[in-house]
Amino acid sequence: MALTLEQLRADVADVLGEDPDDIPVDENLVDYGLDSVRLMTLRERWRSEHGVEAAFAELAEKPALEAWVVLLSAA
Repeated sequence: MALTLEQLRADVADVLGEDPDDIPVDENLVDYGLDSVRLMTLRERWRSEHGVEAAFAELAEKPALEAWVVLLSAA
């Protein structure tokens, strides 16, 4: 199952303890509390649930949902 922007937003909101509507698609998620541990949690979730393989460095380089949806849909 492909990851949608809505699923990415919901997953990020889950690890940050926020409402999905409060997670912007175009801003740096580090500013919203995303750290390396949470990013690794998300990466593992997406790998196990969706079979998506993405390098940690690629996700960390552009920590915004709009960048991730492109990266992860290509993965």
